Amino acid sequence: MTSPLTSDPDTALLSIDDVRAAAARIAGSVVRTDIDHSKTLSDITGAEVWLKFENLQFTAAYKERGALNALLLLGGAQNNRGVITASAGNHAQGLSYHATRLGVPATIVMPRPTPTVKVMQTEAVGGKVVLFGETFDEAYAHARQLEGDLGLTFVHPFDHPHIAAGQGTVALEMLEDVPELDALVIPIGGGGLASGMAVAAKAINPDIRLIGVEAELFPSMYNRLKGTDLPTGGDTLAEGIAVKEPGAFTSKVLADLLDDLVLVTEGQMESALALLVQIEKTVVEGAGAAGLAAVMAYPELFKGRKVGIVLTGGNIDTRLLANVLLRDLARSGRLARLRLTLQDRPGALFKVMEEFNRLSVNIIEIYHQRIFTTLPAKGLITDIECEARDKEQLDMLVAALRAKGYEVDQVELG
Repeated sequence: MTSPLTSDPDTALLSIDDVRAAAARIAGSVVRTDIDHSKTLSDITGAEVWLKFENLQFTAAYKERGALNALLLLGGAQNNRGVITASAGNHAQGLSYHATRLGVPATIVMPRPTPTVKVMQTEAVGGKVVLFGETFDEAYAHARQLEGDLGLTFVHPFDHPHIAAGQGTVALEMLEDVPELDALVIPIGGGGLASGMAVAAKAINPDIRLIGVEAELFPSMYNRLKGTDLPTGGDTLAEGIAVKEPGAFTSKVLADLLDDLVLVTEGQMESALALLVQIEKTVVEGAGAAGLAAVMAYPELFKGRKVGIVLTGGNIDTRLLANVLLRDLARSGRLARLRLTLQDRPGALFKVMEEFNRLSVNIIEIYHQRIFTTLPAKGLITDIECEARDKEQLDMLVAALRAKGYEVDQVELG
């Protein structure tokens, strides 16, 4: 028997009625998240910014919506055998949580390098994790093999109308709560969220502008829709949208409905993520920050518009979050590493410290390098990590040290 979730997606259509039916189907089982206006982000960007907090779902991501809709559309026999998917992130948790809640066995195939925290989170909500392969593609192929071997039903992470219809309920809620929105910014990986939201939003308001956003390292949908051949791959902060091959079904939907598709850099996503923590006091993952990153990177597309941004998820490793926040402090001039050339003699470092003390710049760490340098044997390189009030105070310190005759360089972030 062919599962409706593994049939040819090109034969199925997605309409506003499908999205509304999905909304009724999943009502009460997923969080109807808030959408709030951000005055501060509006002042910064020049747009009227509204944030949809999908990072506050139970599994901290919108993926629950599509996963639950797909599960509820399965027949009884398929439910009894169980479902399977390949995912290293939010789809794994969303499917596992709702399948377990409905009494459906869920198997999740994850690549072996998947962070342990994501494996543990998936298992904690009831999923049976199988680690296989080094990449998502290898995990995906193994999941499709297990689908046949074990008689399970494959639930695609993004490329199916049932999934897209569930994800499209995000747009329904946004436009019900704030009908005056005239632009939506939607992160795109495989395209499930964007295609569902696009169908719903354009049916409700044909004039609304829909802007997709991808990580610059993974421009897969950008390449497909714009006919480019940009390289795809790399270590991106936005692993939730790091997809090398977008969906066939979702690509067709978005080719007709997207008004534009833009790319954002790693630095832009890091800055947006840090702003959301500092201003909105909310934690998002890299993909969840992509929408705000786009509004900040392309102000000409959004200035003066009422813009809805989806904070798609909040599953980020705490150590990675700490790194992002510290790097943002460095970019803003609050943290710095200064590299000085000194003479290796008593009191040399003390004289440098006097300048830090005089200008009230806090020293965090000091590193000496005597051996691996090109300096004479009596010379040394000293790296000083420090914390300043702002960039102006840091510039004053560097100027003061140079005035004292020290050679000073600031170590820049990549």
